[in-house]
Amino acid sequence: MQYFLGKQDMRTLQQAQEQSVLLTNGLGGYASVTAAFSVPRCDQGILIAAVKAPNERISMVHRLRERLCIGKNKFFLSSQPFARKAGCEEGFRYLTAFTLDPVPRWTYYLQGVTVKRTLCIGPGKNTSAVLYEIENLSGQDCVLRVDPFLKFAPKEMALKEKKEFFCSRGSVTDGRYTLYISSEGTIRKTCTSWQRLVYPEDAKDGRPGNGLCANCFCISIRVPAGEKVSKGIVFSMEPDVISAEQILREYEQHHRELETRCGFTAPVARQLAISADAFIAHRESTKGKTILAGYPLFSDWGRDTMIALPGCCLSTGRYEEAKSILRTFLVYEKDGLVPNLFPEGESKPMYNTVDAALLLIDCIWQYFRRTGDGTFVREAWSTMEHIIACYRRGTHHSIGMDADGLIFAGGGYDQVTWMDVCVNGILPTPRHGKPVEINAYWYNALRIMDMLAMELGLDRADYRTLSEQVKRSFCEKFYMEDKGYLKDVLSGTAADEQIRCNQIWALSMSFTMLDRTQERRVLDTVYRHLYTPCGLRTLSPEDPEYHGSYGGTQVERDMAYHQGTVWVFPLGAYYLAWLKVYGNTPEAAERVREQLRPLEAMLRQGCLGQLPEIYDGDHPTEGKGCFAQAWSVGEMLRVFEAIEKI
Repeated sequence: MQYFLGKQDMRTLQQAQEQSVLLTNGLGGYASVTAAFSVPRCDQGILIAAVKAPNERISMVHRLRERLCIGKNKFFLSSQPFARKAGCEEGFRYLTAFTLDPVPRWTYYLQGVTVKRTLCIGPGKNTSAVLYEIENLSGQDCVLRVDPFLKFAPKEMALKEKKEFFCSRGSVTDGRYTLYISSEGTIRKTCTSWQRLVYPEDAKDGRPGNGLCANCFCISIRVPAGEKVSKGIVFSMEPDVISAEQILREYEQHHRELETRCGFTAPVARQLAISADAFIAHRESTKGKTILAGYPLFSDWGRDTMIALPGCCLSTGRYEEAKSILRTFLVYEKDGLVPNLFPEGESKPMYNTVDAALLLIDCIWQYFRRTGDGTFVREAWSTMEHIIACYRRGTHHSIGMDADGLIFAGGGYDQVTWMDVCVNGILPTPRHGKPVEINAYWYNALRIMDMLAMELGLDRADYRTLSEQVKRSFCEKFYMEDKGYLKDVLSGTAADEQIRCNQIWALSMSFTMLDRTQERRVLDTVYRHLYTPCGLRTLSPEDPEYHGSYGGTQVERDMAYHQGTVWVFPLGAYYLAWLKVYGNTPEAAERVREQLRPLEAMLRQGCLGQLPEIYDGDHPTEGKGCFAQAWSVGEMLRVFEAIEKI
């Protein structure tokens, strides 16, 4: 899909900064700026390099200051607000067009000079390129001066103190990191100068609202009157720098291949398939692939990976990447659990999740259904058996099976489901006991084990018998006939009967336990209380603990995070459940297709071409949290896959 903004879409700097772009390199590195060519967040920039893929990410080139000199007149092309009443650059005033397809391009016009800027990043490289095409019909010579401002600090760190940079021919270093620069323009060393940028997007969420960045060299591009010049600038972590034009060709070729092989016909689905590529990255420590949970805030987590993988990898036909990711988790299985956080440096994996291991079994099943790769299932089988065995006898974080066959989890300050926030010793959503979605995953995993054993001639054990016990207990203890929905958790507290979105997964998994009438009643309850076109609320607005807006300090945000905030990714399970309950008919598919229309607007707000993490519960119009979230994209891809099959 092509995204276009004109002057009418960018009347003020605030409006021009409402849309961002995200370009990724498959290593965890990225480039991200706004349509105004500004950085209103600390973790945006021209080159955020993954010096150790995928999570050790360093903001190298934070922004570019661009000044166009036409004769004696000087104009900013870049835009940026500054702290401490230092004003701002307002180059957006000369911006006539902004497009994204697949790379961002800006067009400026002033006094007879047209400047076109293109930004791209090198696939598989910690390298960014900026290309300029300047046509000078002003009647006077003109010069574009570009001043790169540097951080050389972790992407999330707002620099508070100045540091030393050492600039030499074609490179800059701070003693730890080195940036290499190449350009057909004239590169010149300058005295180090500092800017303090303001970060309004961070400030609204309680993060540092400003930070420093430094400039110590400039690049000049001279264009004589009547001439047209095309020149590029390359910023790289590698000394052997390729041309900006080659980087652009490689990036565009990569995206053409993504769109060609995804197999979708709907334009929105094709866009989502391209969007999904941003999250699939190489992991240096495991020598395999992984899925980053979201940009610009998150790293790769086990739960998020297992939820995002079916859509981001399987629905888009990326089976080898899926198998690489699954193999990594199989290798790191321990005591029936798989990592929720992978090791970095000397750190050990963290196994604080009850759902990731059960979802791993579901991912293997979905992979097998699409590929028929029984060899891989046999390779994974002993680990899958071990997961089931450990859940049955009990493992860490109070995870285990009760006498009724249901799974309980959590104790103390554990937060082992996806509603996992702990605020100053307070658990806003304590779900210790038997969570509804975990037991839906448990039943699904048992049925998968039985089905795979039967199809591949493996040991069936007593998976079918146990699954029947789980089904009886689940239907008896979770389904409330008088209310028509499922308890959220079995804990013996008032939280048990809160209306939450977790019950939707009891309808959407490959194998489910309710009869069709019960499923329809649950679906109707979810629709009445939790559904919005942008996602599902995490709690009914009728609940006294409901929070209708998300923002403010860290504590305020965490208290609202799962107490009514709208999440995009459960909407995938809702639509899949809706299709199933209504018979997977062409009419049902058309109804869901109509309900998916708001996705087009969601893809045009925030980070262009991406879906965000969350929205406010009361008025879900502005994406919040991560502006690009893997499981949001992945779950919507699963819905489009289901519709196009019908």
